[in-house]
Amino acid sequence: MRDILLGAYPLGWISDVNVILAVFAGILIASLFFRNLLKLPKLFFVFDSLGIAMFTTLGVEKALAYDVHPLVAAMLGMFSAVMGGVIRDVLSNEIPVIFRKEIYATACLSGAILYLILNHYGLERRLCISAAALFIFGLRYLAVKYHWSLPQFGRQKEQ
Repeated sequence: MRDILLGAYPLGWISDVNVILAVFAGILIASLFFRNLLKLPKLFFVFDSLGIAMFTTLGVEKALAYDVHPLVAAMLGMFSAVMGGVIRDVLSNEIPVIFRKEIYATACLSGAILYLILNHYGLERRLCISAAALFIFGLRYLAVKYHWSLPQFGRQKEQ
């Protein structure tokens, strides 16, 4: 979706068949070990948090490579991270994490902004990515561990 919005054609998975092969390998491995994986929700959380951290930072980089405004790059970085999870959850018939109380998109957006700040001051690419990814992972971990949540908007429960 990010690449379509950026006009980045051909799309990565179209120009590199290895992306499709990696997805199929992941599906095969997950289906072979499905029952065992269900017993490890903390491991799922760790990989999900690492995934959103990396997708955010790499999404920001890709957007910057297309000369978009840094604020747009931050939004596209967050979008890169959360939309995969939204699609996953919808296909799994679950409420997407982004629509629950958990700090998810906020962690991604905060990390994207940190990346932009570090990048603006000329820090090395690996340091920008590492610091932003660790920040996203750490914020998400702390938010879940200490049950931090954002206020819910919309209808309030009647008392």
